[in-house]
Amino acid sequence: MKTLKILSLFFTLLMLSCGGGEKKEESSKVKLKTQTTEKKVEAKTTTKPSETIDLTNKGVGPITSITLGAEIDQAMATHGAEVYKKMCTACHKPDKKFIGPAPKDILKRRTPEWIMNIILDPEGMVKNDPLAKKLLIEFNGSPMANQNLTEEEARAVLEYFRTL
Repeated sequence: MKTLKILSLFFTLLMLSCGGGEKKEESSKVKLKTQTTEKKVEAKTTTKPSETIDLTNKGVGPITSITLGAEIDQAMATHGAEVYKKMCTACHKPDKKFIGPAPKDILKRRTPEWIMNIILDPEGMVKNDPLAKKLLIEFNGSPMANQNLTEEEARAVLEYFRTL
């Protein structure tokens, strides 16, 4: 039994003494080079739908062609201002974003036909016109209310927009 204890102690000491005192040679080390990879990230320049310029899209709706006069029809613009103040100012401010986009300079971004179609049939435009769909998303899903304006009233509002 005493021999067994001595042998156990001997093997334990032998195990503990192995491996700790060796000096490792430099040549046996494997050196890894670190690689750096540069990733080019192109800056996305996304334009908001309300700032997008599209002077080719006429929209989807009853208006397919409008010819605007060189001069603004003041009587029509005055009537359009009245309609706009009565029907549109709950959601639109003339020169700043509100619930809906500002109509100021709208004719620099949209065709007259597109403007008339969105006024006359906002539901149809959102359903069928890609730009109108994007505008709905930009303005937090707030759909433009159909005010059931006549073509004459919508045309007057368009003439008012020319004065802004």
